Amino acid sequence: MHQTSVGIVGCGNISGIYLKNLTSYAQTKVAAVADLDLNRAKEKAAEHGVAKAYSLEEMLADPEIEIVLNLTIPAAHHQVAMQAVNAGKHVYNEKPLTVERAEAQELLALAESKGVRVGCAPDTVLGAGTQTARELIDNGEIGDLVSAQGWMMGSGVETWHPNPVFYYKKGGGPLFDMGPYYLSAFVTLLGPVSRVTGSTKTALKQRVASSKGNEGLVIDVETPTHIHSIIDFAGGAVAQLTTSFDTMASGGYPNIDVYGTKGMIRVPDPNTFGGPVLLKRQGEDDFTEIEVKRPYSENSRGVGVLDMALAIQSGRAHRASGQLAAHLLDVMHAVHEASDLGRHIAPVIAGVRPEAMPATELQA
Repeated sequence: MHQTSVGIVGCGNISGIYLKNLTSYAQTKVAAVADLDLNRAKEKAAEHGVAKAYSLEEMLADPEIEIVLNLTIPAAHHQVAMQAVNAGKHVYNEKPLTVERAEAQELLALAESKGVRVGCAPDTVLGAGTQTARELIDNGEIGDLVSAQGWMMGSGVETWHPNPVFYYKKGGGPLFDMGPYYLSAFVTLLGPVSRVTGSTKTALKQRVASSKGNEGLVIDVETPTHIHSIIDFAGGAVAQLTTSFDTMASGGYPNIDVYGTKGMIRVPDPNTFGGPVLLKRQGEDDFTEIEVKRPYSENSRGVGVLDMALAIQSGRAHRASGQLAAHLLDVMHAVHEASDLGRHIAPVIAGVRPEAMPATELQA
């Protein structure tokens, strides 16, 4: 069995779960980690039994590394990914793929010319919860798809996040932060997006941080913080997604409801991998909880990298693809633009509904 060698760039908080999972899968090997702070890279390497701690340049020069997992901040996603692709490496970015549409298109075009692949988080939709809901839909349990709704509403991140400033700048906001989870679930369940419109609002022009180390920091808000998105899908269904940092008194439960002509499904929080999955058929008063039997029900961040590694070996398409991530990025920009312009906007980057996950663990 071939073990695909992965190099991880960026040793921040999110790197821990990737390191834990990618060092436990039999088909992947974390060969090196890199960070601007080399000491932090060395600490992560020692903690997880990784042989090499590198600078980015050293990692890209290492012929052993096949996939670069890019866990840098969003503003650096494009630059680091382009360097990896230019070095002949496959690359998998944390979400979002890039900040701007044009950057995403440039990255995908370069990867195609170099014969390498681009992948991107989130891979939560590859988990047992969303995939169980998809199986119900694909088996016709709720009939023809009609609509969906998603909610992610809270009061913002400045009370708890160690680095809250970015969330209120261009490229931040609740849609760009949490939208990829909900939108990737929508496309997994309903198919690609055909057009969008939306309305945006900014409740507060400034935020005052109270998280540890940021007490009293005043943050100028430069992006909308309450967004209603209306989404049409190529298959005919429509959806509403509300994302907010402005619901100060109470928040919306983080879930997705999908409605069909014969019933509805309550899909788990798309920022998680497991259940519960709830089904209510036409004429029934109560939900039935569907047993979630599939693998990847715990925190399985990194399964998208695993799937990509196995897809490279077999020649099939990988599921958490750069093309899908670019489509979602396009959709998020289009929602903001639609609000500014007062009209519907069609995405210019095509989307594709990824193949369903197998009911058993991924194998070569």
